[in-house]
Amino acid sequence: QAQLHESGGGLVQAGGSLSLSCAASQLTFEHYAMGWFRQTPGKAREFVAAITWSGDVTMYADSVKGRFTVSRDNAKNTVSLQMSNLKAENTGDYYCAVRLGSGDYYYTGEYEYDYWGQGMKITVSE
Repeated sequence: QAQLHESGGGLVQAGGSLSLSCAASQLTFEHYAMGWFRQTPGKAREFVAAITWSGDVTMYADSVKGRFTVSRDNAKNTVSLQMSNLKAENTGDYYCAVRLGSGDYYYTGEYEYDYWGQGMKITVSE
């Protein structure tokens, strides 16, 4: 079973930057899309960013466009999320996710993903 391990979370001041990383292991499928989601207490996970297997296509939530950048390194089975100009509303638990399968697509729906990381907390202070 695939395992995802996130790193890079923590506390940052508004306007600052933070980089998240997610390493995937024990993946038996050759191709998989990856995504990032955010969750706050009492709410469902919401889409943040996604990237296709090739890395050629990315998609972002409107609220983070121009501030967040998702990338991947297939040789290392990792996906990264570079966050800049962070705002208090970016606070939450961030999860990376994997969608198995062929094709070069991205996915924005929580239920479209097959495996999830354990999540890590990002706190943006005013």
